[in-house]
Amino acid sequence: MAFPAFAALIRATGRHTMVKKRWISETLFDELGFRMSYEVECVLYEQKTAHQDLVLFKHKFFGKMLMLDGAMQITSRDEYVYQEMMSHVPLFAHGAAKDVLIVGGGDCGIAEEVLKHKTVKRLTQVEIDASVVAFAKEHYPEFTRPVFADKRFESVIDDGAKFVAETERRFDVIIVDSTDPQGPGAVLFTKKFYAGCKRCLKKGGVLVTQNGVPFLQAAELKKSLRHFRALFKDGTCYTAAVPTYVGGLMAMGFASDDKTLRRQPEKIVAARYAKAGRFKTRYWTPAVQIGAFALPQFIADLVAS
Repeated sequence: MAFPAFAALIRATGRHTMVKKRWISETLFDELGFRMSYEVECVLYEQKTAHQDLVLFKHKFFGKMLMLDGAMQITSRDEYVYQEMMSHVPLFAHGAAKDVLIVGGGDCGIAEEVLKHKTVKRLTQVEIDASVVAFAKEHYPEFTRPVFADKRFESVIDDGAKFVAETERRFDVIIVDSTDPQGPGAVLFTKKFYAGCKRCLKKGGVLVTQNGVPFLQAAELKKSLRHFRALFKDGTCYTAAVPTYVGGLMAMGFASDDKTLRRQPEKIVAARYAKAGRFKTRYWTPAVQIGAFALPQFIADLVAS
């Protein structure tokens, strides 16, 4: 049908064509038989890089949503939960961290939180994909601008596993902000990688890792904790509730040769927070830090197995 005739038909009938809305699905749990789908207001950026398939889109409730290889990474609505708990828990557990390493974390959200700590003298971020950093500078300036303007920050484009295996530098805290154990992110869940982290930790250092949602990814957590216990004197996890990470509580792995660090009394953590300037948080508090290590029984069973 010619366009003028079609337009006349619409005027005559009062009918309007419907533009099909796009939905983007998280495919992380395909093997379990379900997906979470999000209605897209607009796609802000989409590209398949040499290392990962990346899409950034806008959602009416969650705001900007970033997905890598079919797995949700960060949303404007709840990013603070993950960023705060991955950074403040290990730093306040340690209490005097000066040298910090982030493996991954190209969006710089965790880096921004780490740099709120006055004790930190140097923060190194090792990201494998330069295009992720370039992308973040364009689409997440709220994170990248303050981070790259801070003289304590160093951005390194390199393979994180290679870096921890070869560097001569030593760190008080290592934060592994990885994707899920698939594709290039899989190596960041291996015993070899964790051994590399241990070799470049200072005495009394802390390693924290992203370990998924135990209710749906129990094997992932169990495997990492087995590696932790083989390498460190203390290996466990703590939890946080991140709304867009479906399946309930998310686990963050915690490993150190100092068994006292995760058992600091709340008054000690609160004193360290006061000394740090009581910077604004939206999820983390000294009480939440202590409570995060109190595990539901099914997660405690995973940790013990």
